[in-house]
Amino acid sequence: MEKDLETLRRYCAYQERCHQEVKYKCLELGLRGDEVEEAIAMLIAENFLNEERFAKAFAGGKFRIKQWGRNKIKAELKQKQVSDYCIRKGLAEIDEEDYYAALLKLADKKYQSLNRETAMKQRYKTMQHLLQRGFESSLINEALEQIANNDA
Repeated sequence: MEKDLETLRRYCAYQERCHQEVKYKCLELGLRGDEVEEAIAMLIAENFLNEERFAKAFAGGKFRIKQWGRNKIKAELKQKQVSDYCIRKGLAEIDEEDYYAALLKLADKKYQSLNRETAMKQRYKTMQHLLQRGFESSLINEALEQIANNDA
């Protein structure tokens, strides 16, 4: 068990992990039932595993690096079985101004790339693209209005 615990410590020290990922790693190492719970409790006690810290790192990283919107980040965290409280904490890490600036930049880039389309198609395809990236429709509409006004 001590050897497995050391492996798990290294696994968690390498990058932030959620409880689900650590559970899978425990199963990979051959731990079962109470051993898994014990190992996770130990990692939490030693501060190797912290779901709030994971949610903050995940949300910040996916936004900064992959330019994901809040909806997509939230869906991914839910899929990883992160608690709603931690999801809220993670999303709070994203600066409002940076978020809107990134949305505007992505919207403009996509909109300009569709300049051969009709204005309606340009707007529709840009909206679909941004929804897929996880941005909120109200903010997308706001950004598209701003772009349309700049184009006019």
